[in-house]
Amino acid sequence: MPTESAGQRGPRATLADVAAAAGVNASTVSRALATPGRGNPETRERIIRIAEELNYTPSPSGRALASGRTGAVAVLVSDVTNPFYFGIIRGTQHELRTAGYSQLLVHTEEDPSIEESTLMRMRGSFDGAILAAPRLSDARLAEFAEEIPLVVINRPTAGVPSVFIDTPRGFEQSIEHLVSLGHRRICYAAGPTNSWASDIRWRAVRSSGERLGIETIRIGPFEPRTRFGGAAADAALNTGATACVAFNDLLAIGMLSRFAERGVRVPDDMSIVGCDDIFGADFCSPPLTTLTAPIERAGRVAVSMLMEMISPTAPQAPARTGVLLATHLTIRSSTGPHSPTEQSTPSGAS
Repeated sequence: MPTESAGQRGPRATLADVAAAAGVNASTVSRALATPGRGNPETRERIIRIAEELNYTPSPSGRALASGRTGAVAVLVSDVTNPFYFGIIRGTQHELRTAGYSQLLVHTEEDPSIEESTLMRMRGSFDGAILAAPRLSDARLAEFAEEIPLVVINRPTAGVPSVFIDTPRGFEQSIEHLVSLGHRRICYAAGPTNSWASDIRWRAVRSSGERLGIETIRIGPFEPRTRFGGAAADAALNTGATACVAFNDLLAIGMLSRFAERGVRVPDDMSIVGCDDIFGADFCSPPLTTLTAPIERAGRVAVSMLMEMISPTAPQAPARTGVLLATHLTIRSSTGPHSPTEQSTPSGAS
């Protein structure tokens, strides 16, 4: 927060104030003040002049950030127990180690307040941050991006560098696959209420249904864990749908277990599609049809984008603002043809 010094009545100028006045981003100001030999000399002189005019004094955390002395990058993940994030963590860890940085792993528990407090209170402990599927609002992410070099994964936000795994196109492929098998009523088991990814996946499902002339139904929200798959399975059966696409593999795997308990045959009575192709998705009974995503690569790319902003040895070229990574549908045994004339009603279904 801005502070007041003795005899000073207004808030102290921040790095973002200098950046706004100079018409550049905060990372450019940071580099200009910390590494005199880098960048455009005219831009650096203008930044120094503006900083003096605004009486800008770096805070201790700001000096650490500007000098690059921490040698650490914070990686914030929503759920450290979710196998999806294992790949992210492996990718960031490998790339950071190669770049000579340490990784500070933070479990934010799907809670935007933890994300916010971490970025605010720990900003002097790291040189930059990577947020995987953050729950913060777009406006708050943009504000932090003005103060802290950061990259987000799976959350495109204006003004914030991002790596986006193209799951919406993957969900379109899932619907096309199910329609090709004869399914005409398909439900979507949604993820958490505050999940941007869940909303964008539902929009992909709904628009695909409209384009292909079939009915789509949204159920949930559900926490993206296997133990919530039972409730999702019961809700799916109540819709009369013959196929379901789930927010992620964990939820889909939980649904498979519940269907087995109720005597619902997969895929004869219900086809299921997951998302992420986590470890174990092909060990289910039946093996899960799912979207295969380049998860570990996303972590690597996010680090390389961050290094473009904070590394003193980075080439003098504009930092990338967005990278799109494609997904593909991996078809296994949890999806199959819908055959109304041959389908029997399972004893446990209602």
